Amino acid sequence: MRLILEIALKFLFGKKSKGIINVISTISIVGVSVGTIALLVILSVFNGLHGLIGSLYGSFDPDIKISATEGKFFSTDSLNIKEIEALDEVAYICPIIEDNALLKYDDRQVTAVVMGVNAAFSKVSQLDSIIVEGEFNLRDKQGFGGAIGYVLADQLNIRVSFLTPLLLYVPKRNKKINLMRPNEAFNTHYVHPKGIFLVKQMDYDSKYVLVDIDLVRDLFQYKDSEVTSLAIALKDGYDNYATQKKIQKILGAGLKVENRHEQHASFYKMMKVEKMVAYLILCFILIIATFNLIGTMSMLIYDKKEGIKILKSIGADQKMVTRIFLVEGWLISLIGVICGLAIGIILVLIQQYFGVITFGGSSSFVVDAYPVALVAMDIFYTLLTVTTIGFFAASYPVKVIVKRYFNEN
Repeated sequence: MRLILEIALKFLFGKKSKGIINVISTISIVGVSVGTIALLVILSVFNGLHGLIGSLYGSFDPDIKISATEGKFFSTDSLNIKEIEALDEVAYICPIIEDNALLKYDDRQVTAVVMGVNAAFSKVSQLDSIIVEGEFNLRDKQGFGGAIGYVLADQLNIRVSFLTPLLLYVPKRNKKINLMRPNEAFNTHYVHPKGIFLVKQMDYDSKYVLVDIDLVRDLFQYKDSEVTSLAIALKDGYDNYATQKKIQKILGAGLKVENRHEQHASFYKMMKVEKMVAYLILCFILIIATFNLIGTMSMLIYDKKEGIKILKSIGADQKMVTRIFLVEGWLISLIGVICGLAIGIILVLIQQYFGVITFGGSSSFVVDAYPVALVAMDIFYTLLTVTTIGFFAASYPVKVIVKRYFNEN
């Protein structure tokens, strides 16, 4: 194999009899390099988007969420909460009750999700980091407070400095609406939001208002032990997946325990599908680009007809000559992919750390520059993909043409 590699290197880098062959070889290498750069950069962009959206969700979502597999709520009386709290990995547990309600402020009305939490919610999430106005305060001397999403606050035209309170309308359980007196079918209460949060995701900013869980229990007529979910924050340095399995084992099959990815499973699945589709499209483009190897290998073999004759005269069989040119075609792909990977890695790292390519227009985007993230497995998959495509693209013309010239000699 060493002899085959040495001869292939000699044929590839040795002096050609025709200058056009050098140009064709260079074009093949450049084509493979450009395809490699495109593949690596696109995969890195998807990684960056994946990480960016995940970080935005992570500012509001807990590390682990416990919810009912059936129904809207469950009772904590039958759960071994003390055993979960005793786990070394668990830092905080926050009970949550959330349901739909009607919000009314002056003459504006908007339906939203009222989420009842306690003070530990700022520990199980990163809520304090996304408060853009005011503070997260559930109750003070003036009464019930809370926090409201930025878009929802705009829809209601409410700010934390305004004195007029926000009115919550919640339908009573098992109470039919009397058209003559519709107000009797609703529980109502005033709150004065003390903070406005901005997740930069419409699913949160336009829907959620956070208030004290005791108030929500009274409004929705829940028992003290009933919750819609439990939010858990884990300590740093522990494996989330292993802790999730421990908690699931403690709770049994009646409840579902979800990590942050599983809380938004549809989004992450969509991102994986989009990344796979982009990968397949670029692979198809690479296959077209590597067709240059067919012409390149044809010209290289034609240029080395005398070399084939010499190899045959010193005892080389057709199989050995075929392997020499197969290695030569693979070397062309390898040179192209190595050059492409080197340039692609440099471009991605420059964008990742310096943000050279920015979004145009106003500064209303979540980030100023296009997000990218370099992943080692993407480098490996790109190397494997391009070299494999290049090898198979060169194998057919090499086998056919070498056989012809070998028999002619």
